[in-house]
Amino acid sequence: MRGRRHLGFVAAAATLLAAAPLSAIYERWTWLVQCAVLVALVAGAATLARWWRAPVWAQAVSMVGALLFGLTWIFPSGDELLGLVPTPGTLRHFGALVSTSAEDMRSYGVPVQDVDSLLFITAFGVGAVAVVVDLLTVGLRRPALAGLPMLAIYSVPVAVHVESVSAIPFVIGAVGFLWLLAADNVDRVRHFGRRFTGDGRDVDVWEPSPLAAAGRRLAVIGVVVAVALPLAVPGMTSGLLSQLNSGGGGQGSGVGGQGGSPGRVNLFAALSGELNRAEVRDMIKVTTDDPNPFYLRFAVADDVRRNGFAPRTPSGTPVTRGMVDPRNTGRVSSGITRTPHQANVEILDFTMPFLPVYAEPVTMREVDGNWLYDEGMQVVFSNRTSSKGRKYSFDYVRSDYTPQVLATAPSLPPEHSLRQLYTRVDDVREVDELVERLTRNKRNDYERVRAIFDYFSRDNGFSYSLSTQGGVSGQDIVNFLTNKVGFCQQYAAAMAWLVRAADIPSRVAFGFTNGTNRQENTYTLTNLNLHAWTEVYFADIGWVPFDPTPASSIPGSARSRTSWAPDVDAPDPVTTAPTTAEGPDTEASAGPTEDNTPTRDVDENLGDTTGVTPDSGPTWPLWVAAGALLLVLLLSLPALRRALLRRRRHVRAAAAAGTLATVADGDGPPGVPRVLLSDNELARARADAHAAWDEFVDTLVDFRIRVDPTETPRATADRLVAEGLTAGPAGDAARLLGQVEERARYAREPLRHHGSLGEALRAVRRALSSRADRRTRIVAATLPPSVLGRWRSAIMDVSAALVGRSGRIRERVTRWNPRRVLASRPSR
Repeated sequence: MRGRRHLGFVAAAATLLAAAPLSAIYERWTWLVQCAVLVALVAGAATLARWWRAPVWAQAVSMVGALLFGLTWIFPSGDELLGLVPTPGTLRHFGALVSTSAEDMRSYGVPVQDVDSLLFITAFGVGAVAVVVDLLTVGLRRPALAGLPMLAIYSVPVAVHVESVSAIPFVIGAVGFLWLLAADNVDRVRHFGRRFTGDGRDVDVWEPSPLAAAGRRLAVIGVVVAVALPLAVPGMTSGLLSQLNSGGGGQGSGVGGQGGSPGRVNLFAALSGELNRAEVRDMIKVTTDDPNPFYLRFAVADDVRRNGFAPRTPSGTPVTRGMVDPRNTGRVSSGITRTPHQANVEILDFTMPFLPVYAEPVTMREVDGNWLYDEGMQVVFSNRTSSKGRKYSFDYVRSDYTPQVLATAPSLPPEHSLRQLYTRVDDVREVDELVERLTRNKRNDYERVRAIFDYFSRDNGFSYSLSTQGGVSGQDIVNFLTNKVGFCQQYAAAMAWLVRAADIPSRVAFGFTNGTNRQENTYTLTNLNLHAWTEVYFADIGWVPFDPTPASSIPGSARSRTSWAPDVDAPDPVTTAPTTAEGPDTEASAGPTEDNTPTRDVDENLGDTTGVTPDSGPTWPLWVAAGALLLVLLLSLPALRRALLRRRRHVRAAAAAGTLATVADGDGPPGVPRVLLSDNELARARADAHAAWDEFVDTLVDFRIRVDPTETPRATADRLVAEGLTAGPAGDAARLLGQVEERARYAREPLRHHGSLGEALRAVRRALSSRADRRTRIVAATLPPSVLGRWRSAIMDVSAALVGRSGRIRERVTRWNPRRVLASRPSR
């Protein structure tokens, strides 16, 4: 049974080791601390259940109860009994966390911060896996099957992480699984007793047989192959062969990163997570000869799924083969200005399977053949590597459109492939009614798009805020259109949805604004410059950008520089009165007069954009008060402990007096029968008398009266009376306590009396308190030496036990030989 309890702790440790890959998801280690607490509670509950020899089903119930207790402790709802016992309100709180986690998974990018809903899902999942692993390993003795739930933990970061998960966490989890198998094998061997060879030599249980040694070597080789194969095979990760190939076939020398599938990137979650970060990180540095460049672009979301817009898996040809020049496509050019430019990009801290470029790139330099270009999406992507740490340059074409040329663009026929692909959305009644109202009596696609674009204005009640939920499904769009508060991804997704509802192709683009950190022609873009906008397709023209997010809320916004999609929130241009002969000349640079100054504040309704809460006064007095209260509580613990001990002992002393008072004295009148006490009554009477004596001794210690452990109780009481510490009734009370304790220790029966030991204790305490000085009385009341001395002795005992146990563990470790686990020689 002891070995099985030991195996339960090994199962718990193996579960924690299997959770190592989750470190790739979170920024901090809060999740690990919470998971360790829950796994420890589960393992402790299982150990106690096995110590009581409970059946397997009772072990499972105890572990589930411990898991529920731990979750209640770590994620309280405030409705618990005594702060720890779960209630229906606690379960509803857990359900709300699970419901919120689905939205938070879409709203936060990897690595995520400490979000309660995601931490709850992680802690609950790891705790549940710990329960299953323990039942399979110890209860059912099937440790090999325990690898399946452990593998389920590893599959989580593989599924949600943008990049390939590092091999090191997998190795850590594999080591835990091998440890579990080896411990189970040793436990099985121990059930057969000690092992001996043919010649009678004693063999340690950790020394493997030839078959076991071969199995362990195969296990180690399997782990090595599982780790090395993905690193070596191109396409699985940006491993060894990918790095070697990148140097031979390409033109660049960028640092190979860890790549992921471009179609699996949650662009909205990544954008929301970066915008909600507290710190500002420099991500990209770009230099361009365009004096007013548009947004640096890296991805699009053009597929509407159940949970909203999502990116399709791109497909294309290597950028080394060249790209399509929009100036040579033969599309309508009248009213469209296409200007060639050149840009240099340095990736500082941006890890994606995309390379940020300006729209319509023509040629790429210093980029190898692992990078592909999708002409339809206009994105540069890779299935093998990531963008982090790369430097490259490219030529591109900057297109500007006049409203007149967009108004002449014909509508795509219903059977056109682009219209069928990029107008597909779910039917939402509220959205369809709004689109019908906005586009009524509009003559062409551009007027319909402009009507939808102009609707997202401050005059219609729209404002910017990062504190809203970032969903992009149909109902989320309805909520945004109802509340009219959101940030860029909601504005972009809402406009794209409305444009699609008007049967015009649209999609959501992702990239960076120009920002405000500019030195000559070089822009340093941070995570706060991440942005999303809408792109609309016009026949014979192509994809045209529209940014519906309020320009005043976005640093580096280019909304005011697009003539086809102007800033509808900008104040009307100021016109100066013509110069007359009677009046003085007006300077051309003069600002607006009082009459034509905009009547509304440009920054109204944008109070949530800064994320700064109003100053509510200093908080240090609260912390000082809390610290003082905590200090008072800590200092009051000894006095509280002493008061509880005194009360309990006084109750027992009164019980002893009552018990013994019902017994007739042996020298009573003739004919009165002598009542004999039962063994239980005698034991209880002795214990109560001992409690009264313990209280008497603690009282002496508190008032600094010498206590000689070699004296008998009667001698101690007589000494106190002789020294004048107790006199009169107090002296009689001290002698009574001494006699009662002496008879309880040495006599067959306790002393039979009719006095009250509680009254005797109070008399002695009053006498000692009256003779003590003020300092002694204060110390006895607030920091009683009897309690502090007992605590000091307990700490010393615990310390000595820990030292002894650590010495035994060290001795066992020094005796352990790794060759017993992986022995290369057969046993003799």
